Amino acid sequence: MVRPIGCDGEAECIRALTESWPGLEMIEELGRHGYALSAGTMYPILHRLEEDGLLRSKVVLARDGRRRRLYRLTPAGRRALRAAKQKVRELFGELFEHE
Repeated sequence: MVRPIGCDGEAECIRALTESWPGLEMIEELGRHGYALSAGTMYPILHRLEEDGLLRSKVVLARDGRRRRLYRLTPAGRRALRAAKQKVRELFGELFEHE
């Protein structure tokens, strides 16, 4: 499964923009990168991003019969991600320009 948050390579990030994935996997991926988020923190963030038009979600039936909500970036979400990545690059450039 491709994970947009914390993805290690540009190719993964690009692929992640086009795939849907569950919130629990986002939480697990963030945990692998040292960020401890509970479902009580993550899901309100996802819901707000969806309300803001940056994500869309759909409910699917998993193999085990449970319903799972999958999240995917919208075109506005992709633009916001590109803008955020540029700001992070600028910040890192300023932090490390004299090293």
